[in-house]
Amino acid sequence: MTATAGALSRRAAALLLATAALAAVGTSTAHADSPGGWTAAGSSTLSTLTAGEGIATRADGSVLTRGLGSIPLRLRVAGWNHVGDPDIVGGYTYDAYQGGDDATSKMFEVTTPDGHAYDYTHPLDSGELLNNSFATVSPDGQWLVEGEWNTVSRLQVFPAPLTNPATPATGGTLPQAGRITLSTPVTDVQGCDFVSTTRLVCVSDDDAKDVFQVDLPHALDGTPVTGQVSTLFQVPKKSICSGSFETEGVDYDPNAKVLRVEIISPSVCAVTTTSYSYRPTTG
Repeated sequence: MTATAGALSRRAAALLLATAALAAVGTSTAHADSPGGWTAAGSSTLSTLTAGEGIATRADGSVLTRGLGSIPLRLRVAGWNHVGDPDIVGGYTYDAYQGGDDATSKMFEVTTPDGHAYDYTHPLDSGELLNNSFATVSPDGQWLVEGEWNTVSRLQVFPAPLTNPATPATGGTLPQAGRITLSTPVTDVQGCDFVSTTRLVCVSDDDAKDVFQVDLPHALDGTPVTGQVSTLFQVPKKSICSGSFETEGVDYDPNAKVLRVEIISPSVCAVTTTSYSYRPTTG
């Protein structure tokens, strides 16, 4: 979720109280065809406190999640009060961090396969929003794509911290590279992930809770490109509680060929996040 610092603090407190009363985490399965070449393959229920911001898959098939409870104390003290949807490529974990309403920069943290973490700060460029909703890295480990908030016509591209040799070896300042201009504006993008070198699948927290894809003319190389946007399907909104749902992270596991998208339940049920799984309809 992307929000103001005050809203984040209130949500964190509510989740801590509600999670204490959460007795069990369950799983369910469903099978139905979805538009856009994806077939529903089941769902699982997660704690929003530790999984309500994003999801990524490790090489061994295990799942990494992020929530408000995942932010290390040292980063909270430094003012980074929001973590976005993460990504894992080549054993490296990439996290997107955002500060308060007066922030003048955003931060990406990379954790190496052996557990060392390095922080890369990006001072906001003219007209750039402070939001840092997600980080996804191209399959070659060279380019990081990030999204802002509200209705936008672009995704931002950076040299991938640490794994792109153009970046400092132990953290530092991170400049932008060529952006992805979107053929159709999108609203409140919560996460994207590469499913190939030229295609991303993303999830929006718009009214419809759309999952959409962005097709690139070629693999990212740091130069500006235009991505063609097409809607795939909508994230299911199922809960015993009524009210507003909130979509969150998205992940594609290339080994298992599984796409996962997250959505937070409304009202007091917001202590749970549902992760829906999909497989390609063909192939």
